[in-house]
Amino acid sequence: MEIAELISQIGVGRGLVTLIVSMLPVVELRGAIPIGASLGLPVWQAAVISMVGNILPTPFIIAFVREVMDWLRGKSARARRFVSWLEAKGSGKKADRVRQAEFWGLLLFVAIPLPGTGAWTGALVAALLNMRMRQALPPIILGVLIAGIIISLATAGVISLLF
Repeated sequence: MEIAELISQIGVGRGLVTLIVSMLPVVELRGAIPIGASLGLPVWQAAVISMVGNILPTPFIIAFVREVMDWLRGKSARARRFVSWLEAKGSGKKADRVRQAEFWGLLLFVAIPLPGTGAWTGALVAALLNMRMRQALPPIILGVLIAGIIISLATAGVISLLF
């Protein structure tokens, strides 16, 4: 059974599936746009839905990630290791580059569609660098839009035609 058939049997809309997938860490819009297109959405529609879904969690991540990390630290050794891993990911070499360039560094970090980059990690880095919401959101949103365009072009096959 194909995924599209399964989704139609369950009764979940293709747009809703695309939106939810785009909100997931790691997958984000890099996976949601191709998934939405494979479910039969036009690439432009999958891109718009994915960009909106990818942006939605970022203000909450920036605002609450510190409190969530502090809460998790006290829950278990496994949770403490997870928080340490997140902090290391958000404060490594990539974060140092972002800190130096702030707006442009965060924008490029989110915009380049590579593993370990994206809105979730960008918001985490912004929070760990104590960036204010109004400093962090514009480059993250622009980065998501750029990444969405790149992934949409790749999904539509345009990039493969150029190279």
